[in-house]
Order: sequence, then structure tokens, then C-alpha cells
Amino acid sequence: MKIAIVGAGKLGMKVTNALVGGDHSITIIDKNEAVISRIAQQYDVMTVVGNAKQVSLLKKNSINTFDFLIACTDSDEKNMIIASFAKKIGCSKVIARVRDPEHMNQIDFIKETLHIDHIVNPDLSITLEIYKYLVEKYTLTNGIFSSGKVAMVQFNVRRMSRLINLTMRQVPELLPNMLIVAISRNGKIIIPHGDTTVEDHDTVYLIGEKSEITELHNRVYERGKYTNLQKVMIAGGGKTGFYLGKRLSEFGIAVKIIEKDKNRCYYLSTHLDDVMILHGDATDQSLLEEENLDEMDAFVAATGLDEENLLLALIAKQAKVEDVISKVSRESYKDLIEQMGIDMVLNPLDIVASTILRYIQGSRRIISSLLIQGQAEIMEIIATNDMKLANIPLHEIQLPDGVLIAAIHRGNHVIIPNGQTMIQEDDKVTIFCLLSDIGELEKLMTVKRGFLGQIETKGIL
Repeated sequence: MKIAIVGAGKLGMKVTNALVGGDHSITIIDKNEAVISRIAQQYDVMTVVGNAKQVSLLKKNSINTFDFLIACTDSDEKNMIIASFAKKIGCSKVIARVRDPEHMNQIDFIKETLHIDHIVNPDLSITLEIYKYLVEKYTLTNGIFSSGKVAMVQFNVRRMSRLINLTMRQVPELLPNMLIVAISRNGKIIIPHGDTTVEDHDTVYLIGEKSEITELHNRVYERGKYTNLQKVMIAGGGKTGFYLGKRLSEFGIAVKIIEKDKNRCYYLSTHLDDVMILHGDATDQSLLEEENLDEMDAFVAATGLDEENLLLALIAKQAKVEDVISKVSRESYKDLIEQMGIDMVLNPLDIVASTILRYIQGSRRIISSLLIQGQAEIMEIIATNDMKLANIPLHEIQLPDGVLIAAIHRGNHVIIPNGQTMIQEDDKVTIFCLLSDIGELEKLMTVKRGFLGQIETKGIL
């Protein structure tokens, strides 16, 4: 596919990293010549220096021949205009990043009027994941996901204490024909391997044949849990704080937002109902103590600085807040986060990049996908012979640590794979993948190098 990415910022490069190496022709457009020069040296992509709002630039680069244009500059208005122009010129599908709540209130009208196919919003995406974690956990989601004959169940290991201290190699002795595909531990999703041990307090995700998983679900499902989320404090009144405060207050939760910018506080107070807005620095521990941090059921660190969010999350943890969630964009903080014991850490770039990639793939290969705690994705794909994953024993495929082939639905059978298993054409393959490794998975689902050339050669002969 031909894909144009307008804006070489964090999101633009995150999507580029995921798509490079696949069966795509990528063009990156940005006004910054130094940035474009650096990208041209690092990536096998076409680069264009210029302003994509200029119709002449879009036409000169034959945007009408492109399958997708992704507009992700730092301006909502620019993104909407660029996407609209590209669509008018003839680009098949256009995607725009739009973050402002004022635009999101009339998003359907914007899409219809400007002919934008898809709009992504990192702040709203991360809000939805935080909301699902905080609210749905307390309102009894049934803990089961199914697609076709394959199903997955999620539960705390204390509901089946015999799992505690078992390694992945030992689990099949207790639960035959099932596979632990992920473990949630101290706010981090782990893709387990043979020597990984189940620990007390872990939440496990098990996959298997639907009838067997349903039977297990009936044994481990925690009935009678009551809704007890009442008080939430949010540090940072930016777009994420705004969206989350609005949703939580509408659910009936008492919300406090701490924001250091006075003008932003005024905006929040005039646009949010039943939310307490506090003007101050959230890193001031005396302020947190005055506002009864230790009485909160949950604390969300959503300022614009990763370092500040991690510090605030640590303070909240020391105050023994039950659920502490932090927004962190830098991959380099992964190891540090693991040691801090934060309940949930989310990267908005990972989440929105995954959303964009799923939209680009459409129904071509992906049957269904589901985000897990905003850190991982479980998806079901239809295998084709030309995929790098197909017709080779799984142990010979260089799978990243964050990717797991969880199950294969072949005909009327569900296969829990081992190292000797080979994926065949038309298999429905269930894959579990950390969002940080989504780009590596994209490459594994692409056409094998030389495959198209072989077909063409055979046609000539």
C-alpha cells in the first residue's frame, strides 16, 4: 500500500517504525528540512520537505494514487485541512489526529463535512483505557473474551491458588489444552515464556477452546463484587485530565483535578460539571496531604511530563492509594516503571499507533482485536501463504519477546501451538502482542520477500 504520513513528530515516527519493512511504500512530509534529512538517512522511505496544506504539493506528489494519508502534525486544524484536501484530490482513505475537546464534541459533523474517514485522539484513547480499568473493574465486566471457537478468560490467581509458583511449562499439567498468554503484574503486562513463574496477586489471561474456557470462567469468576470506586484525584488538567474527569464525574465519582496553570483551571471549571478544580502544583506534597490523597480510591498522573508523572505515581503509592495510574510516553522508562509497583502505566503513542494500524489493515487480515489494559493487544488474523509467519515451525520464527502465538483455529479444531506447530493458509491465528512490539508483528504479517517476484516469474514462464 502507498501511505503518506504528514508530520514527523512522535506519532508520525511511531507509525513509520511500525510500517517500515512491511509491504508498504511510505512517504513522509514535513516542513522541517533537518528532520526530513535525518529521516532520509535512517529509513527506507520517500521524504518530502514542504507544507502539506498546499494543494500544489499534494498534487505534485500524486496523493490521488495513495491508499492512505495520515495527518499528524501538532495542529488539529492543519490535520483536518490536510486530510480534507487529500481526500478531495483523490486519496482513498484519510486519517487525522484531532485532540481538542471542542472539536471532539462535533466530530461526526467534522468527518461528514470534511470527508475525513477516520479521526484518532491520543488523549481520548488513553482516557478510555483508564476509564475501563477503573470503572469496569468495579462494575463487574464478565472477564471473558471470545472469537469463533477461541476464548480468553482473565482472573486473579487467588481464584485458583494452585497456579501460584507454577512455571509456564507446569501450567498445562493443571490446565491442559490452555495457555497463559499474558500476566498483569504491578501494573505491567508481561508476555510469559517457559521459565516465567506465576506469582501471588498476578492477574492471568488464559486462552483455549471456547467451551473449556467458559467452564473455567464459571469456576473462577468473582461474583458479588460491589462497586466501591468513589474518589479519584487527577494530577494535570490537560486534555487527558479533562476527558477523564468528565467521564468519571458522569459516572458519579467525586473527582479532583490539580492544575498549575491558572487560565487552564478557569477553562476546566467552566467546562466540567461536578468536578473540583484545584489551582496548584501536584508535586507539592503538602497540597496533596491537604487534599487527602491518602483517602483516594485512585490517583491518575496525567501531566505533560513523564518524569513528573512517575514522581507523582510514586508519592501516591507511598500514600497507599489502591489504584495508581500514570501516563508515560518514553519507552526508556520501562525498567524503572517495573520497579515502582505502579498499578497501570499507559503510553498514549502506543495506543493511538495501534488504532491507526488496525484501521489501515481493516478487514484485509484482522478479524478482531482488543486492547488489554492499554499495553497489549490480542488479535485474530487470517493466515495466508505469503505471510512470513506461515509454513514454518514457530521455533524457527524470530518472534520478539513481546509477541506470542496464542492459538490456531483450523477447521473445527483449536490448536494450542508449540515450537513445532506451523501456521497454514486460512488458519485463524490468535496473537497476543505488547503495543511496544506492534511494529515487529506488522513485519511478520507482511509478504515474504521475493514472493511476489516468484509469482510474476511463474506467470512469464
